[in-house]
Amino acid sequence: MRAGVTIYFIRHGETDWNAQSRYQGQADVPLNDKGRGQARRNGEMLRALAPETGALPFIASPLQRARETMEIVRSAMELPAEDYSLDPRLKEINYGAWQGTLAADLPQVDPDGLAARNLDTFNWRPEGGESYADLSQRAVGWLDGIERDCVVVAHGGISRVLRGHLYALEPLAIPDLAVPQDRILILRRDGMEWI
Repeated sequence: MRAGVTIYFIRHGETDWNAQSRYQGQADVPLNDKGRGQARRNGEMLRALAPETGALPFIASPLQRARETMEIVRSAMELPAEDYSLDPRLKEINYGAWQGTLAADLPQVDPDGLAARNLDTFNWRPEGGESYADLSQRAVGWLDGIERDCVVVAHGGISRVLRGHLYALEPLAIPDLAVPQDRILILRRDGMEWI
């Protein structure tokens, strides 16, 4: 990441699948009412604390929950809702065969996959999906092209791997990093903060 660049990173608001602890991955799931409120709060907070962000590029994952969050954020900032770009590299990790599965059901649905994941969460790849290592490569490719401050709406997995890369975290710790949906993560090369 270039020195002096700031990324205002917003995770999409809550979906019913988040509330159910169901693996979403790249399934195109809409926000629920709580998620819409979280997105509105984040837009209002960004407008109040960093009003200059309104002039920056806004970039979102093309998945519905990220696009919906972005449009609510921009509306709360009194900006045209649809004036942002999409980047497919910001999509969530692909959980392959696990997408749509409740976390509580995994011991019965895929006990071998769950055991393998527990041994090496960062490098484990579900059938037909991606590992966090794969996701990190994709996200860092995006990050390498960022040359100026921007506002980003994406996913928990993207937030985790960007922090892992920027701050040289141990790979095994990356999948367990907190990814709140009601706060904004400010990323800079020399550190981060939540608002």
